[in-house]
Amino acid sequence: MRFPHRIARALCAALCAPGLLTGVSAPAAAQPWPDKPIRLVVNFPAGGAADTLARGISPGLSEALKRPVVIDNRPGANGIVGGDAVAKAPADGYTFLLTSGGAVAIDPFLYKKMPYDPLKDLTPVASVALVRVYLLVHPSVPAKTLDEFIAHVREHPGKLSYGSAGNGSTPHIAAEMFKRAGKLDAVHVPYKGAAPALSDLLAGQVQLMFDPGPGLQHVASGKLRLLAVASAKRAAQYPDVPTLAEAGLQDVDGDSTFGVYAPAGTPPAIVERMNHEINRTLAGAQLQDNVNKLGGAVAPLSIQAFAERQNVDRARYGRFIRQAGITVD
Repeated sequence: MRFPHRIARALCAALCAPGLLTGVSAPAAAQPWPDKPIRLVVNFPAGGAADTLARGISPGLSEALKRPVVIDNRPGANGIVGGDAVAKAPADGYTFLLTSGGAVAIDPFLYKKMPYDPLKDLTPVASVALVRVYLLVHPSVPAKTLDEFIAHVREHPGKLSYGSAGNGSTPHIAAEMFKRAGKLDAVHVPYKGAAPALSDLLAGQVQLMFDPGPGLQHVASGKLRLLAVASAKRAAQYPDVPTLAEAGLQDVDGDSTFGVYAPAGTPPAIVERMNHEINRTLAGAQLQDNVNKLGGAVAPLSIQAFAERQNVDRARYGRFIRQAGITVD
C-alpha cells in the first residue's frame, strides 16, 4: 500500500518520537534523582551540635546516593535565616535542612513574625538524634554539686550569666525552665550559635550554660564542670549525673529531636528515599559513637513517627513559653 507523502511523514514522526522507540514515555525518561550534588543546610554555625550531626551523616548519604552531599552553614536569627532559605528553595529534592527541634517546636511561639511557617513550608524527612542539654559551669564557680550550685545562684541573684545558642534556642528555653522552676535569677547572654557560647564559657566570660553536647569533651580535663542533665531521666553516658528534677526542679526538660526537613512539596518518593538512607546511615557504629560522645542518641524514625515527635515537642515547649510569657520580638 502506498501512502500519500503527508501521511507517511506523520507516521514517521510519530514512530520516531522519543519514548515510542524505547517503550518509555518522555517524562519517565528524565534523569533519575539525584543527578547532581545535594545541599544540606545547617541553620547554625560550624562546631555546634547540628553541624556535627550533619557532617556525621553526609559521608554515608553521599555514598548511598552516589552524589556529594554538601554542608551549607546558614546561621542567624536563631536558625530562622537558614530555615527560611530552605523553605523558599525549589522543592526538587536538592535542598534539605538539618536543624534542632527548636526551629520547629519553639520559634513559632517566640517570634510574632516569621518569614516562613515551619509546619506549612517544611516537610519532615527524618529524625537524626535525640539531643540532651547538660548544665555546665565554669570551674571558677565554687559549687561542686547541683544542690550547691542552686544555693549559690540564690545567694547571688542576678550576678551570674549564662550563655545560649541564641534567643529562643533550646539551651535558652532550658535555662528559662531552670530559672522558673527554681525561682532563680541569672542574666541571659545570647550568642549566634552554641559554639561561640561554649567558647565564652570556657574563657569564663559566662559562668554557666545548658549545652547540647559539644562542651562535654571539656569535662574530663576540668575545664568545665558537669552538674546536671535537663532531661526526664539520667543519661546512659553519665549515670552519676542527676536530673534537675532530682533537686526538686520539676518539668525542666530540654530534650530536642534534631532532624532533616525538605521544602514543602518535595516529591514523596524523594522524601521516602532520604528517610530510608538516613536511617541506614544512623546504623553505622562510628556515627553512633560520635552521637554518644555528644551525650545524645541516634533516633531513626519513620516519617510519620518523626512528624508525631515534632508535634509532641511543639506542644510541650509551646505550653511552657505561653505560661512563662517569653517573647523575643
